[in-house]
Amino acid sequence: MSTLKIASWNINSVRARVPIVGRFLDEEQPDILCLQETKAEDKVFPADLFTSRGYVHHALNGQRMHHGVAILSRIPLEEPGRHDWQDNGEARHVGARLPNGLRLENVYVPAGGDIPDRTLNPKFGQKLDFIERMTRWSEGLKEPTLIVGDFNVAPLDCDVWSHKALVDVVSHTPIEIEALSRLQAAHDWVDLGRKFIPAPERCFTWWSYRSPDYTKNDRGRRLDHMWASPSVAMQATMHKVHEPCRAWERPSDHVPLVVELSL
Repeated sequence: MSTLKIASWNINSVRARVPIVGRFLDEEQPDILCLQETKAEDKVFPADLFTSRGYVHHALNGQRMHHGVAILSRIPLEEPGRHDWQDNGEARHVGARLPNGLRLENVYVPAGGDIPDRTLNPKFGQKLDFIERMTRWSEGLKEPTLIVGDFNVAPLDCDVWSHKALVDVVSHTPIEIEALSRLQAAHDWVDLGRKFIPAPERCFTWWSYRSPDYTKNDRGRRLDHMWASPSVAMQATMHKVHEPCRAWERPSDHVPLVVELSL
C-alpha cells in the first residue's frame, strides 16, 4: 500500500443504515471505516456487512440503543483499547494501532443537552469534562496519532450556518469552543478539515432532520472532525466531506469524512 484511506461517519444507528453503509463502502472503498453512534451492542453488530467486503478486522465498543463506536478495517488492528472519557462507562471511544505505527482513535463526544450551563444542565458539564479528559490524555501523547469522530462542537464562526443565531446554542458556544481549543493545543493537533478546506470556505458535516430538505436552507454545522499529530498531518494528501450522502435514502443526519495518507 502506498496510501491509506480512512473514513469516519456518525451513522446514527448502524443497523438502520445498512444499505447506505454498504453503498458508501462500495463506492468509496476506504481501507478503514470508523463509525460513531452505532447504537448496537457488540453481539448484534452487523459484522457480515463488513466482513463480506473484506473488512475482517473489527474493534467494537457497543452499547444497547445508545452511543457506540466501531473501527472496521481491511488491515490488521493491533492493541485495541477504550478510554472512558465520559467517566461513566458509556461506549464513546475505541482505538487501535495500525501496522505502520499510526495510532487511530475514534471518539463520540457527548452532545451536551440544550442549555449551555453546567449548573442548570448536568449534560453540558459532562461534555466539558469529557473534553477536559481528552485534553489531559493529549498532553501525554507521544505516538503519531489520528483522532476522528463526532466532536459535537463547531469551533469556527464559519463552521455554522449563522454564527449570530447559534452563538448561544450548544455546539457553538464560547465555552465549548475554548475547551476544544485547549484540547487542540495540548498536542498541536492539526485540523485536517480546515487544512484542506480553509476558513471561511463553507464546510458542514451535519444537518438537522427537522428540515424536510436540508439543501433548501442549508442550516448545517461542522461537528465531525479529523485531527492529526503534526507528523501525520504532513502525510495527508486528501480530505473530503461526502455531503451527497445526506440525501441518500434513510440517511444519517451526519455525512462521512475521508482522509488519505501517503505511506
